[in-house]
Amino acid sequence: MKKRITAIAAALSLMPLGQSFLIGTGAALTSTAVMLSVPQRVKAESAEFYFKRAFAKEEAGDYSGAILDYTKAIEEYTMSEENLATSYGNRGMVKDKIGDTYGAISDLNKAIKIDPSRNKYRGRGIAKERIGDMKGACADWRKASSLGDEEAAKWVRNQC
Repeated sequence: MKKRITAIAAALSLMPLGQSFLIGTGAALTSTAVMLSVPQRVKAESAEFYFKRAFAKEEAGDYSGAILDYTKAIEEYTMSEENLATSYGNRGMVKDKIGDTYGAISDLNKAIKIDPSRNKYRGRGIAKERIGDMKGACADWRKASSLGDEEAAKWVRNQC
């Protein structure tokens, strides 16, 4: 499929914009229409596309859709390690919102393992608090606090 799209795009790039051409069934398309549709297909297959769409779904409250798209972004793995860590972290936070606390902790563990300098410790601490692991929650909030998270610092003072 990708080869066919690439071949069509290459052929169309040689035609003046707006010129029509016939497809085997007699259907006519303009080179402009096909060239505009090719980038959409390429975008639909990129990890960044799924990441952005997942974030939008999360913002709209479509948590199941967001989890599916974060998963697609992770599976593509054509993004930077920072974005991969963010995808795991965001998916973990969404899982926590729907009550999948253990799934949230698992994803947040992966995010932290990929990029320990990123501040996902606060979210993992919240999830640990939900399952009654206050020792683990406090440890995560302390780490988040050491990374500059003021909110986590307040939780350490108030709850640990």
